[in-house]
Amino acid sequence: QVQLVESGGGLVQAGGSLRLSCAASGRTSFSSYKMAWFRQAPGKEREVVAGISWTGGRTYYADSVKGRFTISRDDAKNTVYLQLSSLKPADTAVYSCATDSILFMDALRLRVDQYQYWGQGTQVTVSS
Repeated sequence: QVQLVESGGGLVQAGGSLRLSCAASGRTSFSSYKMAWFRQAPGKEREVVAGISWTGGRTYYADSVKGRFTISRDDAKNTVYLQLSSLKPADTAVYSCATDSILFMDALRLRVDQYQYWGQGTQVTVSS
């Protein structure tokens, strides 16, 4: 059973930075699967923030975070990261990582229903 555990969230002032981590276990080949970060703010639907292909060569960012957030992966550590910079109060949300069950798929997926495995999430709160 695939398990994803996020960490690194917290309270930060506007303009600050955080690095989120998502450690995966229960999968024999972490490097063969795409990964993504989503977020859900109170009263809003979960939305994709960033995605990274299984090779790491393709990435996607939502327009709202482009230029401020960076997704990366360390396959040796079975971990995907999301570096958050220039944070805004609008970035306040629970951030969750996700992965699917399709091997070696280069195309990125951006919908919640396309991912089968989810972490429990980590809270990011940005104060003004």
